[in-house]
Amino acid sequence: MKNVFVVGLDERNHEILRRTPTGRDCRFHQLLSLDELQTGEVDIDQLIDKAEKVLDDFPDTVDAICGYWDFPVTLLVPILCERRGLPSASLESVVKCEHKYWSRLEQRKVIDEYPPFALVELNGDPTVPDPPGYPMWLKPVKSASSELAFHVLDEKDFGEAVSELREGIDRIGRPFEQILSRVDLPPEISEVGGRTCLAEGALHGVQAAVEGFVYRGDVVVYASLDSVDYPGSPAFLRHQYPSGLSEEVRGRMADVSERVIRQVGLDNSTFSVEFFYDPVEDGLNLLEVNPRHSQSHAELFELVDGVSNHERMLLLSLGRDPRMTAEARGEFAVAAEWYHRRFGDDGVPVRVPTEEEVAELERSLPGVSIEIVPEEGRRLSDMGAQDSYTYELAKIAIGAEDETAMRAKYERCVEALRFEFAEEDMTPGRGTDQGTDR
Repeated sequence: MKNVFVVGLDERNHEILRRTPTGRDCRFHQLLSLDELQTGEVDIDQLIDKAEKVLDDFPDTVDAICGYWDFPVTLLVPILCERRGLPSASLESVVKCEHKYWSRLEQRKVIDEYPPFALVELNGDPTVPDPPGYPMWLKPVKSASSELAFHVLDEKDFGEAVSELREGIDRIGRPFEQILSRVDLPPEISEVGGRTCLAEGALHGVQAAVEGFVYRGDVVVYASLDSVDYPGSPAFLRHQYPSGLSEEVRGRMADVSERVIRQVGLDNSTFSVEFFYDPVEDGLNLLEVNPRHSQSHAELFELVDGVSNHERMLLLSLGRDPRMTAEARGEFAVAAEWYHRRFGDDGVPVRVPTEEEVAELERSLPGVSIEIVPEEGRRLSDMGAQDSYTYELAKIAIGAEDETAMRAKYERCVEALRFEFAEEDMTPGRGTDQGTDR
């Protein structure tokens, strides 16, 4: 049995990991809790010291260290692996993906499929860069889960966004600079640091993503997925696998992804790359590069392919080739992670669906698993990683024989899941970024 330490291991993903072929021969250990990693402004050096002590005190072998969450997990894993000689991507390659400005500079060396972009300094009296001009997205060079990302349409929006960014950018910016201090940065990045903003031209079209891995320098894209918004809203309704885009478009996404991944030097890692595809203009634009696979897709791969994407992460972390050797097949032709949301008003849940109600609903609907997000008595706006103006009530993974049957299962779940709220005044929102931590 291999001892695998997972940074930010949570109960849901623990169950999925144990179901993988490789996971059946592993003991999984939590290395730092999600609260420690995501609450408030974290201290990177303290987190590393705490994790190192856990690893040093472990009485058996440490065979692998891995993780599937965004900041700071993606950056802690290579630091902890390097100290023990365990397989992982280099810290520099991960930072090249995660620093939005550095990532764009690397992308434009090898592709043309990216939006116009420019830096915006928060000091003094920032001016609107042109390009990109309006409409644009204004965001920190490092954020997580769309935090502090603003859709800017005019001068008023720009001024309000700058004000909120000044107030909140330190929460992730300061810890990110602790990471940057560990990397030999080129001058154009060391001058920018971690508390500057990036303006990017607003993208439109169909949002999609590819997932892949790099093993000993060989880049492989193994899947493509679609992201579907609520009508008239930038908030995600579902992430769906497999993608409904044409084979030609999926091939273009794979080609662009492979070139960028090689350029940043990512190796021994899973990755996901998000895109916007405009079917009218046949235009493709890369949105962001994530040096990790998407944990919210794990059950989708199980439902359709028979094995979750966590399997490839595990194999890489153990130094093994992540190509699937056995042909696996899931029970369903299509699957999606659906997001049941409350729009607009904040509130305090006074009733959420019980464990018994959820279990009964899952039993009655094959291929359905439900995660209730809010806690009874906890204000919705106090939950972490939420899109502005919407609050997640439930995440519902659904497999079905086709999209029509899948939608029917989702509607059945929404009707059956009973939430009740004590109303509160709405907290001002901050916009929803074109990308998100999935």
